[in-house]
Amino acid sequence: MTSSPVVAALQFSSNGLFFAPFRLSSLLRLNSSRRPLAEFFGQKNISKARERHKIRVAKVYARRAEEQRLIQEEALQMLDTFPSFEVSPGLAHPLGVSKIESGINFAIFSQHASTVRLCIILPKRLNTIPDSIRDGMIELALDPQKNRTGNIWHICIKELPQGDVLYGYRIDGPQNWHEGHRFDDSIILIDPYAKLIEGRRAFGDDSNKMCRFFGTYDFNSLPFDWGENYKLPNIPEKDLVIYEMNVRAFTADETSGLDPDQRGSYRGLIEKIPHLLELGVNAVELLPVFEFDELEFQRRPNPRDHMINTWGYSTINFFAPMSRYASCGGGPISASREFKEMVKALHGAGIEVILDVVYNHTNEADDENPYTTSFRGIDNKVYYMVDLNNNAQLLNFSGCGNTFNCNHPVVMELILESLRHWVTEYHVDGFRFDLASVLCRGTDGTPINAPPLVKAIAKDSVLSRCKIIAEPWDCGGLYLVGKFPNWDRWAEWNGKYRDDIRRFIKGDAGMKGNFASRVAGSADLYRVNKRKPYHSVNFVIAHDGFTLYDLVSYNSKHNDANGEGGNDGCNDNFSWNCGIEGETSDANINALRSQQMKNFHLALMVSQGTPMMLMGDEYGHTRYGNNNSYGHDTAINNFQWGQLEAKKNDHFKFFSKMIKFRLSHSVFRNGNFIDKNEVTWLEDNWYNEESRFLAFMLHDGNGGDIYLAFNAHHFSVKTAIPSPTRNRSWYRVVDTNLKSPDDFVTEGVAGISETYNVAPYSAILLEAKQ
Repeated sequence: MTSSPVVAALQFSSNGLFFAPFRLSSLLRLNSSRRPLAEFFGQKNISKARERHKIRVAKVYARRAEEQRLIQEEALQMLDTFPSFEVSPGLAHPLGVSKIESGINFAIFSQHASTVRLCIILPKRLNTIPDSIRDGMIELALDPQKNRTGNIWHICIKELPQGDVLYGYRIDGPQNWHEGHRFDDSIILIDPYAKLIEGRRAFGDDSNKMCRFFGTYDFNSLPFDWGENYKLPNIPEKDLVIYEMNVRAFTADETSGLDPDQRGSYRGLIEKIPHLLELGVNAVELLPVFEFDELEFQRRPNPRDHMINTWGYSTINFFAPMSRYASCGGGPISASREFKEMVKALHGAGIEVILDVVYNHTNEADDENPYTTSFRGIDNKVYYMVDLNNNAQLLNFSGCGNTFNCNHPVVMELILESLRHWVTEYHVDGFRFDLASVLCRGTDGTPINAPPLVKAIAKDSVLSRCKIIAEPWDCGGLYLVGKFPNWDRWAEWNGKYRDDIRRFIKGDAGMKGNFASRVAGSADLYRVNKRKPYHSVNFVIAHDGFTLYDLVSYNSKHNDANGEGGNDGCNDNFSWNCGIEGETSDANINALRSQQMKNFHLALMVSQGTPMMLMGDEYGHTRYGNNNSYGHDTAINNFQWGQLEAKKNDHFKFFSKMIKFRLSHSVFRNGNFIDKNEVTWLEDNWYNEESRFLAFMLHDGNGGDIYLAFNAHHFSVKTAIPSPTRNRSWYRVVDTNLKSPDDFVTEGVAGISETYNVAPYSAILLEAKQ
């Protein structure tokens, strides 16, 4: 049988502390209001013909009444066994939970709250309580006269355990919707500064889809051992090769060969570090690893209620690592430790860790279908942008129904503290900021030229060693590629690079000049003040959009599986299916697709700037034309290790060799924009809109020149090859028209004549050698 949760309340009075079991009354009323069984059955008009059945039912209800009496007795006994806490007003700082001399301190900001109650669950103590009342909770009402300093509410509890405690807050305040308030004290809210979050333990466990999330803490564990010989990689930005990846999707598939308890976890990623080394990348950019609710779409009926949020762009808390990425369902403490183990292992392999962070919105959605877990119920008017001229509706520059109020002083400090926490506690090397143009909006949503938060991140001493990368646009149309406020530190995802490279390689007219600008480092965008070419993060493919294989296999998106009628996802993909939409057995088309993928990868790796590739492109992963696959915890997103093995001798080998060739040739990794002494454009046809051929040489100053030619025509181009300098000869390293292994020969193939026939839709790379 079910019963109300047993909840005890501790409140302050003028004479001190007293114990008030006011929430226990619901359990007591349940028994006292029960009607006599005879009356109950009379109302049901049970016929004499069913008298025997009535007797059986009466026995069942009598037994349940006795069970309830026993539960009530145990509940009353609980009142004698709950700890008699010694409390004090505590400290206003630091926010969150902290261990101080007088006990465990709790502090939370809420400017507009009228009442705040701290809710505590002691899981170990409740192990002896019947399942029906296992959710027992202690509530402490904070006195605004004693437990409030400015806008911070705080309390210290002396004898609270050092760990294994769950906590949250019930907060009430003005109910004036039109003023921006959304208080609801029936909801237990997560502390924004909670360092660990407890929720469901197994990823995608739909039997627990409605679970609540609580803050927790751990003052019992010893500090993590980073090791005596541990050091940060500290890779110069000009030398980075970034691999964008999803922690879970990397090893979730059974083809990973890992034990089921390790799949999709931080430890699973550790097991696959040898693959990253074989590929040659030296930085991973992890899709969101802050705590999120992967089953948020399934909490109510809607067109997307079949999906699982596997990308994680729906943050619940900015400090806690995703607990369900711990192995073996280990929970938040294990997740914290294993995340550090992962970072330590990656650093030991010389690989940096960059986090994709989402500060532009949270999981709490819009006013129509809110999912209140934290900020909305704590102080909606502070944490989110609201339109006070339109019934205080939430502003939406993120496309997700709410926009975080990033440049409000309180919110700005929260974000800065979160970033510092990931650097000091977890040793991460940098951050990529999702929809970072939101960070450039004032509290009313208006764009501002010198946003305080963006400047503070650039100038912060703790973050000074970090790579900071902006996705310089948002869903409100604030497109800042090349114009993101940067203080000479911020790098940017170069969306113009992606579009121009795609359009030239697939053969669009009039793109040669743009292609040359992008390969040369996008000086037209970034050569200002002290910015460098590596501030352009170059990419052809990212998590959001087509995979590389799909870019050359689909002319249009195929997103029906997402449940939104194909209305989601970008329509401007600049893709080309090479003749047939989707999968095909046509050998010629498949060969052309393979050739085009190599062309894209070659262009990316010889471009000045910071290259970034997507997980799975090294073997040709397909999402079958879905360019917005955020909600599929399946092979659509999961790395297919069997396909990797099948491609090890051709596609993968080309990708790996090209990355390593870049890293071994400084001519591709200039710290400054290249000048006329460092590049020779072998062109006299710049203004011909129909020209789809580009050839140029890069000079390293020592005679080790590189010759490159890209032919996006549907016919061959016979090109003259200039004589190399200093008694050197040209060696063919790359010809994407050739089959593996001839398509990439690291040591080069001699015998290059004065001309070279560059095949349709192909590219070549020659190296001058002695």
